Amino acid sequence: MNPTATLYMANGKKIVIELLPEAAPNTVNSFIFAAKGGYLDHHAIERIVPGNWIDMSYTAFGRKECQYLIPNEFELNPGIEPLDSHPGCVCMGGYGDAGLASCEFFFPLRDCPEHKGIYPVFGKVLEGMDEIYRLEKVPTVPVDFPIPGVEVNEPVAPEIIERIELELFGVDYPEPVRVKEPELPICWPKL
Repeated sequence: MNPTATLYMANGKKIVIELLPEAAPNTVNSFIFAAKGGYLDHHAIERIVPGNWIDMSYTAFGRKECQYLIPNEFELNPGIEPLDSHPGCVCMGGYGDAGLASCEFFFPLRDCPEHKGIYPVFGKVLEGMDEIYRLEKVPTVPVDFPIPGVEVNEPVAPEIIERIELELFGVDYPEPVRVKEPELPICWPKL
């Protein structure tokens, strides 16, 4: 059985994700590493772009432990065919040639063919799409963002991931392969 992750939101709702290690093994390992460490708990969602995606974080969850990059999944594992990105998927964000974000995952709100092979699909939503669509509609305010051309809006009232619980079905997932000596994104805080 594939592992699952349940995001318990502070408003009492939950989002259940099936992780897909066969589709993006290192990305799944990175997500599990961060979730297992509790590094994603008590975090306010940082970016909502209606009609496009909901990003959980663009600051490595404000945690030193999450300030690492991982290699492009499909360069690391060239035999894997990337999945299509669309509503109901869970994808990992990234920073171009620098690498993928450690655990900055997002939910696409539309079909995103431009993501294929760049931002790996590493999970699918089993339950809670209603909560994702609710989040898309919450009031937001624009954020001054240090990377030109990137639209960032944060919720007016914080939308908080209270905790993430994993069900690994007895499988031990290794720590992710990391980019050695990466140049960290400018949007990550100095910690």
